[in-house]
Amino acid sequence: MQLELDQDGHLVDYTIWNNQVAQQLASSIDLELTDWHFEVLHAVRQFYQQFGHSPATRPLIKYLMKTISPEIDNAMLQQRFNTGLVARHLSRLAGIPKPANCL
Repeated sequence: MQLELDQDGHLVDYTIWNNQVAQQLASSIDLELTDWHFEVLHAVRQFYQQFGHSPATRPLIKYLMKTISPEIDNAMLQQRFNTGLVARHLSRLAGIPKPANCL
């Protein structure tokens, strides 16, 4: 499927997102998504719907610690999602806009 992306690689229409779309976005960085990844990405989308904006890294990690596991931290997300830009990267894979504070 041909996805319509903005100049930063984020979905233009976040409502078309599903697990297949997420995997297609993740394939561009050689990442095979697991159930754990999908649980995190669904939580990122839940944050967006609850608060009306894409999360910055610290609020996102606090949110994931509450909603998924207290063991989640920045290093774990960087390792499992193969990135140093946690908030921006997870927002992109979750199909939501780039966080406002990201370059």
